[in-house]
Amino acid sequence: MKIKHKLITYIALILGFIVISSCELDVDNPNAVTEETFWSTPNDFDAALTTVYGALQFQGISGSGLAFEMLLGDEAGTENFYRQIEFASLNFGDASEQVVDKWNELYIGIFRANQVLEQLPLNLNVFDDPEEAISIEAQARFLRAFYHFQIAHSYGGAVIRTSVARTSEEIAAPFSSIEEVTNQVIIPDLIFAKANLPETWPSNDLGRVTWGAATALLGKTYLYSQQWEQAANEFREVIDSNLYSLAPNNLDNFSHLTEFNSESILETPYSVEFNPGANGNVVDDNTFETGAEASGVAQSMGQLQFGAFNVVLPTYYLHELFVRDEIDPNNPINDGNMQSKRMGASIVPVDGDGLYYGLPINDKPGWVFGQSSYAKKYSNWYHLESEDGNSRSEINFRHIRLADVYLMYAEAVLEANGDVDTAIEFIDRVRRRAGVITLDQYINDNGGFPQFHISEQVNGIQPFVSASVATVMTHLRRVERPLELCFEGHRWKDLVRWGIAGNVLNELVQDELWREANFDALDIGGVGVAPLFIREKLRRDFGIASQNYNSAVHDYFPIPAAELQTNDEIGN
Repeated sequence: MKIKHKLITYIALILGFIVISSCELDVDNPNAVTEETFWSTPNDFDAALTTVYGALQFQGISGSGLAFEMLLGDEAGTENFYRQIEFASLNFGDASEQVVDKWNELYIGIFRANQVLEQLPLNLNVFDDPEEAISIEAQARFLRAFYHFQIAHSYGGAVIRTSVARTSEEIAAPFSSIEEVTNQVIIPDLIFAKANLPETWPSNDLGRVTWGAATALLGKTYLYSQQWEQAANEFREVIDSNLYSLAPNNLDNFSHLTEFNSESILETPYSVEFNPGANGNVVDDNTFETGAEASGVAQSMGQLQFGAFNVVLPTYYLHELFVRDEIDPNNPINDGNMQSKRMGASIVPVDGDGLYYGLPINDKPGWVFGQSSYAKKYSNWYHLESEDGNSRSEINFRHIRLADVYLMYAEAVLEANGDVDTAIEFIDRVRRRAGVITLDQYINDNGGFPQFHISEQVNGIQPFVSASVATVMTHLRRVERPLELCFEGHRWKDLVRWGIAGNVLNELVQDELWREANFDALDIGGVGVAPLFIREKLRRDFGIASQNYNSAVHDYFPIPAAELQTNDEIGN
């Protein structure tokens, strides 16, 4: 992404003039960059816009900070000696690391976007081509909408910022509801962006936001607002544009070798080439250091024996979902693999396919102490022998991809008009790419499909159900989205907006209690039994969380304590 290559210089420049312009000097420094002198060329605006994009690289938005959020819900757990355990157990508070960092970093992005948007109408004369100014405005407004969306659905609302606050009175602003943020900022900004962004960019500008990103995020906004028909219409526009197609393999979405592929709609770029000495977790949020340009998330995802920390551990629930994701022997994508392609790209069990960090699986110790599988997504297992000791990874983070749009479209049409056939069609597009038996095949052969979210190990069976709005919706929620999108930052938001977070946690606790009661039968003290081969101990991922869960407290992050102390308008 070429705009990324300019990031370090531009961030220092922009932030530098912010600080300098706030100083009171008796004598003007002719070499100083000020607000009055900076916005004098189109390149200045593009430089400033690059810093708005740069906020996407913050670890709380697209990097290692997301490991905290991955532990919310049913996909992942962790060990109690990691600091992330407070999220897995729902003990986070208004001073917790990700709670504070994500809020600050998203508002840095909003501040930078507002700088650009405030200066554009004041300096239109610097543009020979008015379309260039409109393009910059559309990109900045998309990013401002994206950052507001993330705040609203992470914190249950937001302090709306659509201008640069310059006084203490302007800094103090009320906390607005999700609905208010959506209607006042997100939707208007995305409608403008959709109308004025190109469908594609030249190869030297890959990574800039597009019409497809604006349309998909607008559809997601409507979906979260339960405006089903509007959501379906936006998703259908993306699908019918034929600009995107599913990548051949699931791994293509989590590899540095296949960035900005045909499935990608919005992704954050990372690089290990720039600022090589910086730890991957370093961000550019002040004038004294620049960002690492790399992601730190891989060390949270990879295995301890390969230079990582395996902070994010797949739950037994997720592992069993992948086990039951049965491959279709007639699908040519299954070229000798015994498990689904998306299992091979997402998690690694002891009986997994292929190599892991270049070695046969279980060649190094692991898959004991209760770990039935390890996370693969966003780790470097597929091309390195171990993770970088300086927390540096160049795997781009995909925020929106076509498979997600297909599944959101399926949800929207189910909710809008009960269109089961269309929902199954788009769910099956995702399943077919994974190489697994489609719902349509199950229905044709058996008159229904299995309830995969019911543990066969615990219950002995997975009952078949006929296709209906209710059963397909349950499959979509409990099976398809976690299988396809695990560890991609969607899960807790999904469970919350569906209103099922507490029920899911309580249900999975019962599976844990069954396994505890059947410790010996599962041979956990020995080699473990199929399909999970749990050894040495049982990891409890849901017990504390289910006891602690309170929708009013845990559905959204609390407003950080520092914001409450400095913004008197919140709560008034």
